[in-house]
Amino acid sequence: MASWQRGSAQASVASMARMTVNGEGIEYKLDPDTPLLWALRDASNLTGTKYGCDSRDCGACTVIVDGRAALSCGVALRDLEGATVTTIEGLSANGTHPVQQAWLAEQVTMCGMCEPGFIMAIAALLEASPSPSEEQIAGLPNICRCGAYPRIRKAIARAAQAAPPVPQQPQG
Repeated sequence: MASWQRGSAQASVASMARMTVNGEGIEYKLDPDTPLLWALRDASNLTGTKYGCDSRDCGACTVIVDGRAALSCGVALRDLEGATVTTIEGLSANGTHPVQQAWLAEQVTMCGMCEPGFIMAIAALLEASPSPSEEQIAGLPNICRCGAYPRIRKAIARAAQAAPPVPQQPQG
């Protein structure tokens, strides 16, 4: 059992991980091997990031780290010094992000377990590629156990249309 797991009699607090979470500077005084998932949920009470599998297989725990989707169950605090992390709670203050709006408009929600992770993965995908290919969409690591994939694809298309264009750098 790793020292960060519940029930462990000893925890090493050898260092602190400093990062920005949802725009706020955070210092986690936790075992450096603690997965980001548990730091967010247990130490910061950001429970929108879901625990689904603990094996990097489902994507329920997806957050955005330095602009890229990351499975928070598989990233240790020691690897996040100085990182910028965005959780579902920080994506938009009132649910107005284009992906959140598209998710609602396409009535994707079923059980809700995959919802935050999918929304974060899609937001990162659209930031990197405003018009993602079918291969990029199929490459999302997230799993919906309810099978809402047709609606998820419609939500991605709707969000891509609604997202503001990415500014182009001047050539020259």
